[in-house]
Amino acid sequence: MADVLTGEAMNFSGLSEKDDKFHDECGVVAIYAHPEASKLAYLGLHMLQHRGQESAGIVSSDGVTLHAHKAMGHVAEIFTQDVLARLAGPLAIGHTRYSTSGDSALLNAQPIMVDCNKGMIALAHNGNLVNAHVIRQKLEQQGSIFQTTSDTEVIVHLVAQSKEQTLPEAIADALRRIEGAFSLVLMTRDRVFAVRDPRGFRPLSMGRIKAERAQQTDTIVFASETCAFDLIGATYERDVSPGEMIVVGPEGVSSRFYHSTAQPQSACIFEHVYFSRPDSIVFGRSVQESREQLGRQLAKETGVEADIVVPVPDSGVVAATGYSEQSGIPLRLGLIRNHYVGRTFIEPSQRVRDFGVRLKLNPVRSLLAGKRVILIDDSIVRGTTSRKIVRMVREAGAKEVHMRISCPPTISPCFYGVDTPSKSQLIAANKSIEEIREYIGADSLAYLSHEGMKEACGEGERVTYCSACYTGKYPTAFIDVAELEASAKKC
Repeated sequence: MADVLTGEAMNFSGLSEKDDKFHDECGVVAIYAHPEASKLAYLGLHMLQHRGQESAGIVSSDGVTLHAHKAMGHVAEIFTQDVLARLAGPLAIGHTRYSTSGDSALLNAQPIMVDCNKGMIALAHNGNLVNAHVIRQKLEQQGSIFQTTSDTEVIVHLVAQSKEQTLPEAIADALRRIEGAFSLVLMTRDRVFAVRDPRGFRPLSMGRIKAERAQQTDTIVFASETCAFDLIGATYERDVSPGEMIVVGPEGVSSRFYHSTAQPQSACIFEHVYFSRPDSIVFGRSVQESREQLGRQLAKETGVEADIVVPVPDSGVVAATGYSEQSGIPLRLGLIRNHYVGRTFIEPSQRVRDFGVRLKLNPVRSLLAGKRVILIDDSIVRGTTSRKIVRMVREAGAKEVHMRISCPPTISPCFYGVDTPSKSQLIAANKSIEEIREYIGADSLAYLSHEGMKEACGEGERVTYCSACYTGKYPTAFIDVAELEASAKKC
């Protein structure tokens, strides 16, 4: 472990900024009974773009056949008017992806579409299956041929191989054999299915667009976050419950619970800490409210004398608002984010220190000079970006820099749909808080307590959270962390 504690030897300072943040998982959307279903799916994915930026896809149904389009890149780049015009029909499902399992390649873009003995099926998945590699090995030994390296394809094979005669029963049979996190939307020629795993790791909400005429059918929509409903004019009705399968078809909306035994709820608390948009309702709770409370609780637990509170944009803004209100220290936007960075392959010939961070953030010197500054951020992963931001604020003239983090130290990787580094690369798993403070160069460093985080996010009101990344205690009893890390490296 000694080589890990050196920090520099573990490349804590040599990684690019994009590697020093947790990556969003994936986003799914489904539309039933709308003449422009693919366009609504596109708009929904546009609102869920923050959940995945590698690839996106939409599959539509005209009642006879399924039409698909998938590509690498951002939603707005992939779906032109011509493409959407070819995705005909009143049903559609969509997916925007960041690879938490499987390679970053077009072959793993979703939705996955197959024509099997159960008919034509399209499936989109948010989450990660912790026993996918075991099931895949068994299926391959039995002769199954996989077209992708994604864990999602395991579900399709299990559905196709199920001995159950009806598709809903075959889906239920398949889902009882998998373990981990999955919020799924599936589509056939005339039906849409929405499913959450029995522990409810990942969010999935249901909404409705009222029909304009009495004789018309309401449009039913599903999405990973309710912010997708706002753009398409849908009203949030409720979450898909853990272990529930909702089927929307010509007969209307029906619901069943496919898992025979109740599982302890393990909703991902990081959805409220970082992933979800503040304008969403996730797990039945406003994300904006949770983040403001995280900031308030952080101020109560880790107060320090200072002149201004400065958020690290954009993820630290809401928590910084709560911190400022609770502490009475004024909030100032002392770091300005450039939202139009994109990719640049041009660097100045004279080396600019922290060039990558400076492309994204620029200090407001008139606000920072001579001030005691509290920097608010949502997390520290490897510490590389935090170190550069602290240095940037000091160089802008700050007298003191105090870093405050609106969650506990992240000490363990996630295996339920969040792309986190291995434990050896998580700085808090290998350094004390004082060692981290010294590494990033702050005058003081403090994290929110575990209990304070759960209280701020409403633990016990409507939801029980998974916080394994902060505790190392995983809700799936059989999980073998070393085995899963080794498997993840092979995929």
